[in-house]
Amino acid sequence: MVQKFAADRSWRVRYDVANQFVPLCEALGAEITRNELSPAFVKLLRDSEAEVRVTAAAKVSSFCRMLQPMQIVASVIPCVKDLSVDSSQFVRAALAGVVMELAPVLGKQDVYPDVRLNVISKLDQVNQVIGIDLLAQSLLPAIEELAEDKHWRVRLAIVEHIPLLAAQLGSSFFQEKLGPQCMKCLEDQVASIRGASTETLKKIAQEFGADWARDHLVPDVLLMIKNPHYLYRMTVLQAISALSSIVSRDVLLTSMLPVMITASKDKVPNVKFNVAKILEKVVPLLDRHIVESTIRPCLVELCDDQDMDVRFYARQALFSCDSNSAA
Repeated sequence: MVQKFAADRSWRVRYDVANQFVPLCEALGAEITRNELSPAFVKLLRDSEAEVRVTAAAKVSSFCRMLQPMQIVASVIPCVKDLSVDSSQFVRAALAGVVMELAPVLGKQDVYPDVRLNVISKLDQVNQVIGIDLLAQSLLPAIEELAEDKHWRVRLAIVEHIPLLAAQLGSSFFQEKLGPQCMKCLEDQVASIRGASTETLKKIAQEFGADWARDHLVPDVLLMIKNPHYLYRMTVLQAISALSSIVSRDVLLTSMLPVMITASKDKVPNVKFNVAKILEKVVPLLDRHIVESTIRPCLVELCDDQDMDVRFYARQALFSCDSNSAA
């Protein structure tokens, strides 16, 4: 009966069937749904009327919960793939709103950035629908594509959701697949994306721990301090600042502090006064004799810099040194 009405000549009947399809499947059970009703749902997704496709697309996620992953891949994905470039923006938006397992394809092929952002903002729901293995397999190509999208808001959304993906997919997956993308985002041409990338690195470090960050984040970040563009060198300093409170004192002392001291001699004033600001932040994290023997001399030298902003922040950091010593 369901199959008959799903193929009715009246689009309004088909619309009603699409609207009630999931409750009907739940009533009939998963086995009947998988064996007999799946083809009917696919026909609704391919319906000639946009209203029917919109309604069916909005039910994709709920319907797929009753299917096996491989059945989703074999029968639903090809259909949804076509709908991702549907002539109706409402169809694409409906698909994006439910975040089906083919959300990455929407992101790669659809020209509307708002649709992509809708997909990205609900990526945490994808794992519940398709499972961790299929998530990793299907999501990575889209992440790589969207991370280089021409719309900066899409790139920003990807950066902000990487910690969520990392938590779901694990440290090994992040290290191999997402880590290089994070480092690349530190050199994005948009400042807000570079800033968000430093916060993302901080969240990743918190997720996987100080030892993991020491081995897999800190070395790559520090290498980027050699970038010829001062804006990117400043971003590296921001990343160091974000990670400084998470890594061990030994990493801060032996790996990060030498980079900061070297950067204090940069030719660009903006880099130098950012060094002063970061040194002020790390003073409470280091032993007093390190502050006196390494940080204070660096700040004293910056206090004689020709740039007034460098002098200001250096003096402010020195005041913090004195306050910390007094405490």
